[in-house]
Amino acid sequence: MRLLKTGPYLPGKQQLQLIQVWREDIPPFAVLSHTWSRNPDDEVLFADIKNGTAATKPAFGKVQDAIKAAMLDGYGYLWIDTCCIDKTSSVELSEAINSMYSYYATAQKCYAFLADVGSSETDQDCFSQARWWLRGWTLQELLAPAYVQFFSSDWVSLGTKDELCHEIAQITGIDSEYLNGSVPVQDASIAQRMSWASKRRTTREEDQAYSLIGLFDVNMTMHYGEGGRRAFLRLQEEIMRINEDQTIFAWVKEAPEKDSGENYHGLLADSPADF
Repeated sequence: MRLLKTGPYLPGKQQLQLIQVWREDIPPFAVLSHTWSRNPDDEVLFADIKNGTAATKPAFGKVQDAIKAAMLDGYGYLWIDTCCIDKTSSVELSEAINSMYSYYATAQKCYAFLADVGSSETDQDCFSQARWWLRGWTLQELLAPAYVQFFSSDWVSLGTKDELCHEIAQITGIDSEYLNGSVPVQDASIAQRMSWASKRRTTREEDQAYSLIGLFDVNMTMHYGEGGRRAFLRLQEEIMRINEDQTIFAWVKEAPEKDSGENYHGLLADSPADF
């Protein structure tokens, strides 16, 4: 995996530095959890860091603030998906997606940046309406790390996962015992874990399945273009190879109004929304 160095940087210098580390030599690091900008081109990507254009991107401030937070907490390294994965390499992207849950679980601290929530009392009332709660990838980013600290759009702390546990449980439908770590997430039934993702959405339809790989401790190859239904069927098949939990069949699909042949369905669901 790659990690961003949090410093030291020379005054006036905005050149970000990446290092390559191997599993047995991973140093203590923090991670950033965030929602991508609605225009993906605004994000600081791996290529931008390599060619020295990171500072020209609108999301550069977000990266800088995350680096500063990690440095102030004493972490020399930070992992950010946009910066640390070369998404032009299908092999690297597949490896990263299969490893991402473990990245968040291994990190000493996760900074959850809520770009649409301010730090004033009025803005904090919008905490439950943040886009972060509706995205597919942020589910594992909430559950995998032991320590999550939430930040407003101006990088003011809103509290930690433990401190906000009751409110987060109400927002997500995830029982507090899984949020605070008193019960392992893997102890929840398959149907229960699927239900946590049922109202979340991803930009690419296949990611509704790929974003759940770590939550169910399976590995999959990425086939972007296969469609969301096919990807989710493959996910369920992989789950059944290692888990005999019959709640994988405990889903419901609303029947179409007219008999168009769509009434007939196999044993597996089409998407997390069916749970």
